[in-house]
Amino acid sequence: MTLLALGINHRTATVAVRERVAFTPAQLESALTELRHLPQVHEAAVLSTCNRTELYCVTEPSGERAILDWLSHFHGLALDELTPCAYHYLDNDAARHLMRVAVGLDSMVLGEPQILGQLKEAYQSARQASGLGGELELLFQHTFAVAKQVRTRTGIGQNPVSVAYAAVSLASRIFDDFSRSRALLIGAGETIELVARHLREAGVRNMIVANRTRERAELLAGEFNAEAISLNEIPEALARADIVISSTAAPLPILGKGMAERALKKRRHRPIFMVDIAVPRDIEPEVGDLDDIFLYTVDDLNEVIQENRRHRQAAADQAEALIEHGVHVWLHERRVRGSGELIRRYRDQAAELREHSERQALARLARGEDPEEVIRLLAHQLTNRLLHRPTVALREASGGERRDLLSAAEALLLDSTSTKP
Repeated sequence: MTLLALGINHRTATVAVRERVAFTPAQLESALTELRHLPQVHEAAVLSTCNRTELYCVTEPSGERAILDWLSHFHGLALDELTPCAYHYLDNDAARHLMRVAVGLDSMVLGEPQILGQLKEAYQSARQASGLGGELELLFQHTFAVAKQVRTRTGIGQNPVSVAYAAVSLASRIFDDFSRSRALLIGAGETIELVARHLREAGVRNMIVANRTRERAELLAGEFNAEAISLNEIPEALARADIVISSTAAPLPILGKGMAERALKKRRHRPIFMVDIAVPRDIEPEVGDLDDIFLYTVDDLNEVIQENRRHRQAAADQAEALIEHGVHVWLHERRVRGSGELIRRYRDQAAELREHSERQALARLARGEDPEEVIRLLAHQLTNRLLHRPTVALREASGGERRDLLSAAEALLLDSTSTKP
């Protein structure tokens, strides 16, 4: 059997292709069932996110082509469109790839934590669809253990690299206690939503959301128990704000120097921390010249992001080492599991020989033969029967100069620690 990881991701395929190859939650059960019933496939799991679709399978050696054909057919995508985007890994490389995915080393954002949760959901879906056997079960459990090691020992997720987080990170350098601060967020897009989440996690409880359309501001504000205002209400809100973070698509600045001066006068010159994420700018550069205004731009955020990326890269190097160790441990466990069937067959064969000798001994005892003689004969026959096949094989190996087999036989059959009675 071969362990196969086959898929596409953000590095190999465009968004248009990734969208067509993604599995919706409604498709997943039927997809797993179909995949599992391919003649070449013995176990299967599907990981599908916005950035990747990957199939993890235990297959016959020829299974890769059949699985790629199935993926193409399932999504109605021509094979010549899918093949250039697809990658595959086998056995050790497949295990290594899954572990790298699990800890975020293969993600668009290095070390991002969401992928581990998505992978656990993929594992549960495969279990519910009876797609997992011993091979994938062992691999996933081992992968989750390695991911936990990486998260706890390297700190790979402790230095976020999003613009939203960088803005909040800069604010933490100014304010010791966020719970006493009020934040004014200008805009209501995805970036501002992430900013609001990070601020809430940091302890900010009072937020104001300003947007061109008040309805959108109210929608976002509702998620954070915040106040919603329109853009023309910013001058009044600015006087109440300790933190201002702006990210709109406005072509001209929304917040000017005069507005900031009036707000500072009302605040009796209590400082205001401002971050302008927008390009073009939402806040006039001259605002930064005012005393008691700490104004940062997207370029300043990039410095924070680059610093965090350096920290994450150092953690990623440590993670790679942990993953390599994890692959070796998994491979050892896999080999041990692989010997289980051979051990079972060998023990069954020995049990059959024992039962045969036992029946003969009991029959002799029933006929009244001397018990001591019966026991001696039983021991002699059982020893000969157990040793006959290995003895023949050893002679054949010796005649064929199979030193590898002879060396293995010595390690398997002889107890180096035993002493003569």
